[in-house]
Amino acid sequence: MGLVLIFLYVLLPVLAIFLCNRFEFLNKIGTVVLCYVFGLILGPLGASNEEFYKLQDTIMEVTVPLAIPLMLFTSNVKGWRKLALKPFYSLIFALVAVFISVMLGFFLFNGESLPEFSKVGGMLVGIYSGGTPNLASLKMLLNVDEEVYLAVHSYDMAIGAVYLFVLMGLGQKLFGYVLPSYKPQKLNDWKEADATSLWLVLKNSSQRKRLLIVLLIALGLVAVAGGIMMLVSESMKMVVFIFLITAFGIIGSSFKKVHSTEGTFDLGMYLILIFSVVVASKVSVNNFTNINPSIFGYITFVVFVSLILHVLLAKIKKLDADTVIVTSAALICSPPFVPVVAGSLKNREIIVPGLTIGLIGYAVGNYLGYAMAMLLTWI
Repeated sequence: MGLVLIFLYVLLPVLAIFLCNRFEFLNKIGTVVLCYVFGLILGPLGASNEEFYKLQDTIMEVTVPLAIPLMLFTSNVKGWRKLALKPFYSLIFALVAVFISVMLGFFLFNGESLPEFSKVGGMLVGIYSGGTPNLASLKMLLNVDEEVYLAVHSYDMAIGAVYLFVLMGLGQKLFGYVLPSYKPQKLNDWKEADATSLWLVLKNSSQRKRLLIVLLIALGLVAVAGGIMMLVSESMKMVVFIFLITAFGIIGSSFKKVHSTEGTFDLGMYLILIFSVVVASKVSVNNFTNINPSIFGYITFVVFVSLILHVLLAKIKKLDADTVIVTSAALICSPPFVPVVAGSLKNREIIVPGLTIGLIGYAVGNYLGYAMAMLLTWI
């Protein structure tokens, strides 16, 4: 079963690329969203299978960390200074939106005045300004009941999957009615992952050798980042890891031989497509059984109301739709999803700003979550 799933995870992105190249209407949807659909279809095959879950986690832990430096190796670092302010405005608006929606949701869904509900609010601020590591940290910090924690974690995964699908499939078009379109800074030479061009690179012995060397460099950098990550506290591991692989990717792009290697970006994007299939296949209908309606409603409210508020606040500073989308994804879903969303938007310029925003979220998530829990307890 495991080998069959690995085979499907590897080949379904190739099928997505072929279909998008063959049919114009699918090309408008994009390979990332199509891979997400494939993953949703594939999910029931491994439902309630512990080995299947372990395989999924392993593939996710490998693909994104390796894809990030590969994609950043081809980046135009000098052009990033032109993008500096907008993502940080978007970050502030996103955090304000999360705070407002968590407070509103607390009063709407805490009908029974549950003592743990203020802690749920704190955890939601933590996870939607940082990520899962913040959720785990706040569980310990706030002494959250195990059942409540598991409910928040499982509902967040299920609702987050729906949110991500909506954001990638409809976000750019919907938000385009309210926000201006992204203006490329002449460094947005985005292209979909191209299996044909990657195959041509692999067929050429000299290009294949260069690509293999760059891949080994990326593997080495990820290994170094992983080793350093093990030296820090548990709450800081993911922050340090994402920061290091991002920094290594940026540094690598300054070396001409690395930057100019053919197929590097295609290979990185292909790994993102594999990740997209895997993460969508983790969605399980079991997450929607025996639901705690208060917590489930609270999380759903916070995710989608904060997104709407974020868009409305962004309109004040005339932030573009792509910046808002990637900022929201970096906070609601965490930094590893930034390249995934950038792929669906066909905009590589927003990858580094998105990762930076996600890292800031990791750093402040515990503090903001704890402060919110204390505020809700006092109210």
